[in-house]
Amino acid sequence: MVGYGNTCDAHHATAPRPDGSTQAACIKLALEEAGFDETRDNLYINAHGTGTHLNDLAETLAYKVALGDFAYKAHISSIKSMTGHMFGAAGAAEAIATVMTLRTGIIPPTINLDTPDPECDLDYTPNVAQKSRITLGISDSLGFGGHNGCVAFRKYEDK
Repeated sequence: MVGYGNTCDAHHATAPRPDGSTQAACIKLALEEAGFDETRDNLYINAHGTGTHLNDLAETLAYKVALGDFAYKAHISSIKSMTGHMFGAAGAAEAIATVMTLRTGIIPPTINLDTPDPECDLDYTPNVAQKSRITLGISDSLGFGGHNGCVAFRKYEDK
């Protein structure tokens, strides 16, 4: 683990802040601490990815605010498409999936993503796992009440 970010906006009891700004600030904090470098990092994002229009749109905007044009180069998926929302256990399971993605280079798919929302136009790895040499992975947990957490992991390279 090489980075962590945490923000809270208290925007609403259950709805995310629609402009993604505090979610983006959380992601930026984790990426800065991790030493994210667009010129050398191949980024995997394990999205909070609840599959709801409000959450997925706010999360997409957060990635665009946090990463700018690099958001279109990031590999993104949501394991909730396979596990469902495990509530309190979701963050731990998603962190493990992120570490395993770094270790294996296999990006888990977002299953049942057959008709993407046109406003969610990033690479959400629809339906089929992909292979890629990932160097940095982040896992987002964007929760009720505007509590946002993001952890960053870097691939260990034995030199």
